[in-house]
Amino acid sequence: MATLNEPKLIAGNANLPLAEAIARRMSMHRGVNLGLVDARVERFNDGEIFVEVFENVRGEDMFVIQPTSNPANDNLMELLIMSDALRRSSASRITAVIPYFGYARQDRRTKARTPISAKLVANLLTQSGIERVLTMDLHAAQIQGFFDIPVDNLYASPIFALDIRTHFKDRMDDLMVVSPDVGGVARARELAKRINSPLAIVDKRREKPGEVAEMTVIGNVTDKICIIVDDMCDTAGTLCKAAEVLLENGAKEVHAYITHGVMSGPAVERVSASVMKSLVLTDTIQPSPAVQSTHNIRVVPTAPIFAQAILNIWYGTSVSSLFEDKTLSPIYESLYTTD
Repeated sequence: MATLNEPKLIAGNANLPLAEAIARRMSMHRGVNLGLVDARVERFNDGEIFVEVFENVRGEDMFVIQPTSNPANDNLMELLIMSDALRRSSASRITAVIPYFGYARQDRRTKARTPISAKLVANLLTQSGIERVLTMDLHAAQIQGFFDIPVDNLYASPIFALDIRTHFKDRMDDLMVVSPDVGGVARARELAKRINSPLAIVDKRREKPGEVAEMTVIGNVTDKICIIVDDMCDTAGTLCKAAEVLLENGAKEVHAYITHGVMSGPAVERVSASVMKSLVLTDTIQPSPAVQSTHNIRVVPTAPIFAQAILNIWYGTSVSSLFEDKTLSPIYESLYTTD
């Protein structure tokens, strides 16, 4: 339930530009200045993290904006320590806004004597004093069940649908959505429904992690503009190989829409030299200068949807309403116009 006070935002060092953009967007909605809470998040010489909050947060509804991207451990510890500082400062509620939830790929035991690290991270977050989590495109939906607190998982597919309708408005009949693996079919199907396009799958078989041994296209992609959709791009090996296989199978063009641009190792060079016409990422992970300067990579903002989700949580209204294109279109109307 909303209080007389405004929601308060605080951010770690993982993605300050996104946090500042969310604050600006919320300020516009509320008609008041909702800047980030004045705080310092620093490191001692041995790498220990120190947090000091310079404003009174007693009784406040706090939102901590911190993706747990690279360096994942440092950013996770920043989030935990900020939460502990706020709890000990008598904040009324602490919501962790984690645009990119690290360790999500370790959501099950694939071999003997391996951890379920996503569950461990969920326990750590809860024990630190966090009472609610807001994130986007979890790698596995079941991770929501690892928490004993509410988890709101936003989706990038409505944003992607708006972007696709804008950039392919005269070629919508030629589009085909492609899942780069069998595990991502549900995500690809969701986007395909939104833009009323058929679906294809690239079936891949790995010899070992990080390497793709064989790829097979399931579906007819001849003369189609293929849109590969996935939740994350790490080294981009699978993505670039999938684009090549699609063209070999008759596709006219290949584009990709990826939520989390991890972009580690040779990813940027691979994408730059690949046959993909474009790769669209969100800014859940702060894009590096190399990503921003690559000719065929484009970044779309998530600040509008996160700002509205935070306000909905603060108001006590529906967050799931943001899953719908009709609800999201007005939020992004300055970026996308539809006829």
